[in-house]
Amino acid sequence: MRAIAVLGLVLAAGTAGAGDWQEPARGSQLRADLLDALRPMVEWELGAPVEFVVQEMRVKGDHAFAMLVPQRPGGGKIDMRHTPMVAREEFDPELAEGGDHVEALWVKSGRQWVAVHHAVGATDVWYSWEPICAEFRDVIPEACGGL
Repeated sequence: MRAIAVLGLVLAAGTAGAGDWQEPARGSQLRADLLDALRPMVEWELGAPVEFVVQEMRVKGDHAFAMLVPQRPGGGKIDMRHTPMVAREEFDPELAEGGDHVEALWVKSGRQWVAVHHAVGATDVWYSWEPICAEFRDVIPEACGGL
């Protein structure tokens, strides 16, 4: 979790300098389209319903990246110990330093956004992997070794 928190600070600091992506405004159709494309996958893991608090969201061309906090409607905290992904033994909440975060990457396909990579409760910066960087460097340059 510390690596994610540190990267979050780096990403936030880098936003002012990079400036070649956009952050979809709260309430915008683009932001809703991105979150709606991801929601079914996160609900499969955490149980429905899920809404997101956006910590960071970037869009450039046909790529998007976000750091999110999932919650129940109205702000209810999700108890990670009682989620479908734990019941299916896909996630051990004891090993995670706090699973209440999601990172996601999207690609625009035609007129719709598709969430192609995401992680719930990751304890590392999984999206800094070179095959992912090769495609998504435009929205995650700090994670991929350069601006």
